[in-house]
Amino acid sequence: MTMRSGIGSGALRQLASLLALLTLGLMAPITLKAQDDDTTRRLWDTAFINSGSRKTPAKKTAKRSYRIATPNVPTSGVDGETVVGVTLWRLRRALARDTGERLIVHDGSDSEWLPERISASTTLGQGDRLRISVEAARTGYLYVIDREQYADGSLGEPYLIFPTSRTLGGNNQVTVGKIIELPAQDDSPPYFTVKRNRPDQVAEVLSVLVSPTPLEGIEITDKAQKLSETQVGQWEKSWGSRVGLMELEKGAGAAWTKEEKAAGADSTRALLPNAPAPQVIYYQPNSKTSEPILIKVRLRYGYQLKR
Repeated sequence: MTMRSGIGSGALRQLASLLALLTLGLMAPITLKAQDDDTTRRLWDTAFINSGSRKTPAKKTAKRSYRIATPNVPTSGVDGETVVGVTLWRLRRALARDTGERLIVHDGSDSEWLPERISASTTLGQGDRLRISVEAARTGYLYVIDREQYADGSLGEPYLIFPTSRTLGGNNQVTVGKIIELPAQDDSPPYFTVKRNRPDQVAEVLSVLVSPTPLEGIEITDKAQKLSETQVGQWEKSWGSRVGLMELEKGAGAAWTKEEKAAGADSTRALLPNAPAPQVIYYQPNSKTSEPILIKVRLRYGYQLKR
């Protein structure tokens, strides 16, 4: 740009226009912040909680109600940024009359499957196809550990199944409203198949850990990796004590929606406040946002008939 000593009328008009644009630019952050505050997705709100006695008057924007499944764990003293939302999806073959979003499985026939929500207490059958979506209420890093559970209560070896470089390129960062799907929609196959590895296996136990910073000593590889039982035990003791859960009333059986599908497919897209809520919300009283939180999701197997 060349500096000039004289300013004509045309230049004055240009200068006025420039000043107006600069003024708008200075005002924009304030306007955007106000919009962000109004559209921030909040998982935790006492207006959504059904205590089983006298309900808290619901807000006009509240379109959901949660049933407390762990009455021994109080909902007081919970920081809304420390909760974790989890939804389990069981796939079935899509029918022509179904209105939910389909998941296309490229298995030679490009068959369509319909993900439906299931309750946290649903028992799974051999061969069921399962998907999991996780949503945090703050910025952090997500880790998912899988352990088998047996009839005598013992647990198998812990394996870190997320993150891996094969899912989302190893990106395990979470933000408010962002959905992490396991497996991802472009994984092959895009679901887990329920299968016992031992006749006495009764469940899979998923430890879902959200940390404000990356965990030390974890190197992201292209496959699930075995972790130290001592290390996982320390995490559970430090960050996983006294966790409660609430389940969305009348949520089980609902089909996958367009908003959920789009948010799961695009890591830059966040769910808005009125988008479908997680099926289950896990909470920990008096947990601090500066500390990780670890919750356990138990996938129960149905009875296996002896042959």
